[in-house]
Amino acid sequence: MNDDHPASPRPAWMIYGANGYTGSLIAREAVKRGLKPLLAGRNRQAVQALAGELGLESRVFALDDSAQVARQIDGLALVLHCAGPFSATAEVMMRACIQARVHYLDITGEIAVFELAQSLGAQAAAAAVVLCPGVGFDVVPTDCVAAALKAAMPDATHLALGFDSRSGMSAGTAKTSVEGLAQGGKVRRDGRIVDVGLACKVRRIDFGDGLKDSMTIPWGDVSTAFHSTGIPNIEVYLPGSPAMIARARRANLIRPLLRLSWVQRWIKARIGRSVKGPSEHERQQMPTYVWGEATNARGETKVARIRTANGYSLTASASLAVVEHLLGNAPAGGAYTPSRLMGQDLVTRLPGSGPLRID
Repeated sequence: MNDDHPASPRPAWMIYGANGYTGSLIAREAVKRGLKPLLAGRNRQAVQALAGELGLESRVFALDDSAQVARQIDGLALVLHCAGPFSATAEVMMRACIQARVHYLDITGEIAVFELAQSLGAQAAAAAVVLCPGVGFDVVPTDCVAAALKAAMPDATHLALGFDSRSGMSAGTAKTSVEGLAQGGKVRRDGRIVDVGLACKVRRIDFGDGLKDSMTIPWGDVSTAFHSTGIPNIEVYLPGSPAMIARARRANLIRPLLRLSWVQRWIKARIGRSVKGPSEHERQQMPTYVWGEATNARGETKVARIRTANGYSLTASASLAVVEHLLGNAPAGGAYTPSRLMGQDLVTRLPGSGPLRID
């Protein structure tokens, strides 16, 4: 080898699904920070085009078999998994990471994926592998709010969380939302996740930008906030107009139809053709307001609020903060939530975040 031209260092980590809307945002931000991830996915043309533009290495493979995926990621320190819907992709990648002894991160908000990670925690611990799904907007801000409220009210028995975001959706987020409509609502009661109707509860909430009608949604914190705090009763809210709330409740009547695979394929195909995600200018104009409320058995409450960057911008900065942490540290293996891995102040350390205030 010519010493005047040393070989480039081998990439230490991978973004899988780098060609998607959010994956490409993260890849571009990583390069701005001087990071050199290996870009991967199943779309050869798109992955190689992005890698060529950013001067990065690429790899093309599908997520059909954990053993095959383990061979593709062997020797890496971690994988940041960005290819959704995660209900169809996360388990193969998680099991591959455990097999290859590679840390696993993703940007999901899907309750089932968070519960899967917890169920694999012992295997991950034995392999010294960190499993930490939800290192983006789903669920970093709300998870940090939950942890802060638990610290402020250790005897809390009920936790409500929510966010007010005007951001548009990427195609991947919209497809995941369609799956969520078919599955209905979810809340946690007495420590167990239970099925409820969409918009099963409605209340007026000031997320930080004025009082708004808000409805329960099956957000990932129904899983993660319990593992972060131990609080047994958890609900998550999103603001909506009366018409939006009425549509969500009517959707309960057609959920059997929405579960049909051909209906899912048809809706997702339409989304893929028409939904592109917000532009950089739109993201800069769309902050997010995050809210939480803890209540104890005596009826006392504490309320937390924080304003953050747009959800997609926060996903890029939060996920890379976790990547850099794992590249420079060696936490014990196991299943983590973002606040348990990085601390409840993670959200306040991200660009565009204000202080987290508890009243």
